[in-house]
Amino acid sequence: MSKKTVMVTGATAGIGKVTAREMARQDIQLVIIGRSEAKCQSTVEEIRRFTGNEQVDYLLADLSSLTQTRAAAAQFRERYDRLNVLINNVGAMFLGYGETDEGIERTFALNHLSGYFLLTMELLDMLKASAPARIVSVSSGAHSQGSLDFDNLQMRGNYSAFAQYGNSKLMNILFTNELARRLEGTGVTANALHPGFVASNFGITNNPKWWVRPLIKFAHLFALSEDEGAETSIYIATSPEVEGVTGRYFDKCREKTPAAAALDAAGQRRLWEASDEMVMQIAD
Repeated sequence: MSKKTVMVTGATAGIGKVTAREMARQDIQLVIIGRSEAKCQSTVEEIRRFTGNEQVDYLLADLSSLTQTRAAAAQFRERYDRLNVLINNVGAMFLGYGETDEGIERTFALNHLSGYFLLTMELLDMLKASAPARIVSVSSGAHSQGSLDFDNLQMRGNYSAFAQYGNSKLMNILFTNELARRLEGTGVTANALHPGFVASNFGITNNPKWWVRPLIKFAHLFALSEDEGAETSIYIATSPEVEGVTGRYFDKCREKTPAAAALDAAGQRRLWEASDEMVMQIAD
């Protein structure tokens, strides 16, 4: 039988890199996705050297792009015969409003529509065929501040970086819960998590404003390490205790009840339908 195959997005830095490294300690085939070839290559080399696992590879894609996300998923399907664990970890917060080349607000595109929803949909048949399989989506405690306007999910005209980030993290849990419901009986589970506030480069590299770096560096004095921040992702992806558990939200490796908005079944369905319609409108 082939080795288990694990995909980790956003794995060239921060908790994604730690998650990928620790997953590679096991006897698995690891595939990471990143948008910088240089960073992907160096990360793969580092993980191979650190773990002794030579079965580490990468796919190149900007997961805020629907086109590139579809292409990466197609390349994955061509190269591999299974997918046992998908860890949706990629994410960012953009301080100023901006759009991708496809005309989608950047935080919404990367943190939900393309980086989570579309990628998962493109790989769902392979996950089902590889069951038992797990889908792990990194959300945040910031989801509790989210409040979705379904007529303006991209916050056009009233953009707030912190509000949209919270919205996107709320979307991660809404998506996960609806996905879990739709996957009942398939052997594929879907769970979301809060990694904690982590001392990483998150929020620094993609935001050029002068005051961002010192503010975040100060906050890091009170933050978790990247290794600590990755613990819950790794737990959900690997622990026998989570076998068969689905549609849940975790914090510090324990189940936790998310904000009431994340448990709204009507909101879960509405976000799914809106997301599906949007990705269909921008097809290859």
